[in-house]
Amino acid sequence: MDLAFTPEEQKFREEIRAWVGENLPADISNKVHNALRLSRDDMQRWAKILGKKGWLGHGWPKEFGGPGWNSIQKHLFEEECALAGAPRVVPFGPVMVAPVIMAFGNAEQQKRFLPGIASGEVWWSQGYSEPGSGSDLASVKTRAERQGNKYIVNGQKTWTTLGQYGEWIFCLVRTSTEGKPQTGISFLLIDMKSPGVTVRPIVLLDGEPEVNEVFFDNVEVPVENLIGEENKGWTYAKHLLSHERTNIADVNRAKRELERLKRIARAEGVYEDVRFRDEIAKLEVDVVALEMMVLRVLAAEKSGKQSLDVAGLLKIRGSEIQQRYTELMMLAAGPYALPLIHEAMEAGWQGDQAGAGLQAFPGGAVYCAPLASTYFNMRKTTIYGGSNEVQRNIVSQVVLG
Repeated sequence: MDLAFTPEEQKFREEIRAWVGENLPADISNKVHNALRLSRDDMQRWAKILGKKGWLGHGWPKEFGGPGWNSIQKHLFEEECALAGAPRVVPFGPVMVAPVIMAFGNAEQQKRFLPGIASGEVWWSQGYSEPGSGSDLASVKTRAERQGNKYIVNGQKTWTTLGQYGEWIFCLVRTSTEGKPQTGISFLLIDMKSPGVTVRPIVLLDGEPEVNEVFFDNVEVPVENLIGEENKGWTYAKHLLSHERTNIADVNRAKRELERLKRIARAEGVYEDVRFRDEIAKLEVDVVALEMMVLRVLAAEKSGKQSLDVAGLLKIRGSEIQQRYTELMMLAAGPYALPLIHEAMEAGWQGDQAGAGLQAFPGGAVYCAPLASTYFNMRKTTIYGGSNEVQRNIVSQVVLG
């Protein structure tokens, strides 16, 4: 197993780095490097830049309009984007539903939906979790009843990330109650502008309505929006979840945020504290170990061997690392990290003027303003995408049988 990049791969990396450096807007990069709030326009502006280049679907094969990169090239692209301060690609369209449409959708569906995803023009949301069905997706209750050439959908989805921006949503719906719960689920694409669809934001600890409740009240959905076969949606959902869990790990963002943690620690004068630096070192070891796990998978794919089924492991380690670096940033800043000035952020004070408002904490630097918000936001990472407890059970079953 060779984990070193070839000269050709290093040249590819340099080409990506140069292009991203020339095309990534400086204001967006500044926000990402300083964990400031990204607006819908920020995220979609970058998505459209990638889409125009043909790289928003950077993991897509050429037959569907992608660059046809191999696994190593995809990894290098993602790493260079992250280190440059590019926003994470909102995954629901290009990373999650697109592979399902490619693998299980018909030609008409592929022609209809994939171009809008590839260009960044259409914002997709994910409709999996429900109030009583989170990690146990087989228990979904949102019902889709077929009536002629349409389905009538009734039910509720929750924790729908950025659903307030959604134009289309892919949903797991129950089309049968016979047999095992998994056998009665279908995979349906729903236009969120349809009558009967209501989106209600849920304000989180960080003050942001990042997730939402989505209600379906007698929503009419054409039968041609069904992906694959009726009652086979569980198979398609598992295909999608492997992409989601690998995406959650996001080792490239961890590498970038590790460097941000070091900057904050130096600025706050705690980097020379041996015990604190030990915590940073332990975190760095785990980040490197996570990267080595990713590279092992890439090496296996490159050699044509069956890659390890490590989506659950990547999700567990990646999410725990995300929580640890946000916690260490809070510890580094001490009391200056405490204020959560959501109103100031909403008013446009994206950290640049925030320090002036922290009169109760004289000396607080502007980079401290987002720390509490980021810390609170990352508390969710070990729960979404399948809780880490459930992932450990899955891993144990694979290992122990």
